[in-house]
Parts: sequence; structure tokens; C-alpha cells
Amino acid sequence: MEVKKEQIGEIDRNPVYAFTLKNDHGVEITCINYGCIITKMITPDKQGNFENIVLGYDTLEEYMMDSTYLGAVIGRVGGRIKDAQFELDGEIYTLSKNEKDNHIHGGIKGFNRVIWDAEMLKKGDIAGVQFKYFSPDGEEGYPGNLEVKVSYSLNNENEFVIRYDAMTDKKTPLSMTNHSYFNLSGNLRRDILDHTLKLKSEKFLELDPALIPTGEMLHVGNTPFDFTHERSIKSGTVSTHPQNVLVGEGYDHPFCLSNNHNEEIVLKDSESGRTLIMETDEVGVIVYSGNSLRNEGNVRGVPMRKHLGICLETQGLPNAVNQPAFPSIIIDRGQKYNSVTKYRFGIDR
Repeated sequence: MEVKKEQIGEIDRNPVYAFTLKNDHGVEITCINYGCIITKMITPDKQGNFENIVLGYDTLEEYMMDSTYLGAVIGRVGGRIKDAQFELDGEIYTLSKNEKDNHIHGGIKGFNRVIWDAEMLKKGDIAGVQFKYFSPDGEEGYPGNLEVKVSYSLNNENEFVIRYDAMTDKKTPLSMTNHSYFNLSGNLRRDILDHTLKLKSEKFLELDPALIPTGEMLHVGNTPFDFTHERSIKSGTVSTHPQNVLVGEGYDHPFCLSNNHNEEIVLKDSESGRTLIMETDEVGVIVYSGNSLRNEGNVRGVPMRKHLGICLETQGLPNAVNQPAFPSIIIDRGQKYNSVTKYRFGIDR
């Protein structure tokens, strides 16, 4: 097991470092302390070729200009909050508006736009890095001083674990996630339309025209949202279902998970043989098929385009602060917040 650290630049005289975790089988994860961004995941295909399976850039400057949240930690709250406000204990809190009249992914300067303190970790067959950030009361409109930790760890079972921990001195919403775009073809040689996905989920959330949950949970049966058996991502991009059309031909929907820590999310690419199995504590996963990726610029020499990557964002349900029927994402003063999502890399031969 190895952990390496190198400086890749600085922001306002604060150094930015890249950390590379590598296990004994050649699997590598690279991340930086700006936004806790995962820049590379190197895994083997069925022919033994080690290639990158996430979208990312080569320079810090590109990440600073990025508007698609490539690889970043999202917080305080992932997803959209309607009208950028919510009520808590009789008080209305107004958040920053960064998507028309709504708030998305933590705001203008969310967790993805800050430099985190970082410490390398190595213990036995585990290599990792722990990030820390202090989010002051009122940041982006959220109440409470919040101390946050995010740890990334890799082991020799080809398992990569993200753990989120936090503590607040005042009631506040918190629902963190990671926004990596996966592409199991390797080095972005194909888009993700022929990837298949399997979810242990029987319900998904209906979205309104602003892509905010209406509050209705719809059954997946007999729809393009039925991933209880393997389904291609392409099936949703060519669908005429109003919800697929609404989000730009594909998926950008929260799914309610019916199982946890039981191989509840499985992504596959049959041509490369790569598989990704995800397990989580969270109640939901947002499946986003990259419908809004524009034909602008490139990602490590590959033109950016629609459906080049897929996000699988494990988190609480979006806009839960305004939907009493959704599981609460409010943490109380002194309450310990923690959440774990595990990614296991494999091969189908």
C-alpha cells in the first residue's frame, strides 16, 4: 500500500496538494484538497489494462473553472433546495441562489470550492487521506458552525471507502455526497450509454420543471426507471417517458434505496468487463446520466459531451428540508453526523 503527496499549485497562497493512494494490485485513487476532488481512479479491465474510470482534469486551474462538480465533495446539502430557503424551528433561512431562484449543491462557494486541511493515513492494508473543513455559521446561508471531516481509504480488496463525519453547534441540514462521473470503458474511449445499472430500488422521485422533487414517490415498475434488473443507460436516453424527457433525455433522478450495504448499486460495462458495486448508509442515490454536459472543452484530450459520464450520488433526498414526508436531513446540536459509501471495483470476464 502506498500514499503519495505532491503540490500541484496554490490558491490565494494556500498550497493545493494531490494525494495518490495505491494498493498492492495496482488500483490507484488520486484526489486533491481543493473540494476533496477525486481526479483519477485507475482500475484494470478484463484484459489487465489499467485505465482511468472517472472524468477529471490535469490542472488545478481547470477545476477552479469547472461548473460540473467533477469528482467533488458536495455540501452542506446535495441537490436542489426550492426557492433557496427552508424553515427550521419557526425561523426561515435564506440560502444563496446559484441556479435561477433555487439553491444547488451547497451554493456559490460550497464544499467543492474550498481548500481542506489534509492528512495522509496508512494502517496495515489501508491507505488513505483525511480532509477537514470548518464551515462557519451563516456560510451560504446555513445555520451553525460545522466541523466536517471526509476520509478516503483504499484497501487490498479493491474497496474504496468514503466516510463523512460532522458536528454542529446549532441545528442545521446536512446531506453530503461525492459527485464523481464514472465511465468504466477506460480513459473515456466510449460514452456510458451501453453501461448497465442495477439498483435495489422500487421507487423514484417525480421532478417538477425546475428538477426539484414534487414530493411524489413513483413506482419504477413498467417504466424506464426500473433498475431492479440490469438496464442500459441508453434505454432512458431514448425514452419518451415525460420524466426522461424533462431532464434532457436520460436520468437526473433520486431513487429510494430498499437495501443498504447489500450490493444495492451495481454499474457495469460489458466491453471492458469492469464492474462497480456501491454500498451505502444513505436512503437514496441520485442517478445522473450527464445529460447537461456540453460540447465545450475537453477532459484530458477527450471532447466533453453529453452522456460522457454517470454520477451515482448517495445522499439524503433532495429538498428534504421542504418535504416533511421525506427522511429528515437535520442534525441537532452536538449530534454526530456520519455516513459511509463503499465502492468495490471488479471484473466480469
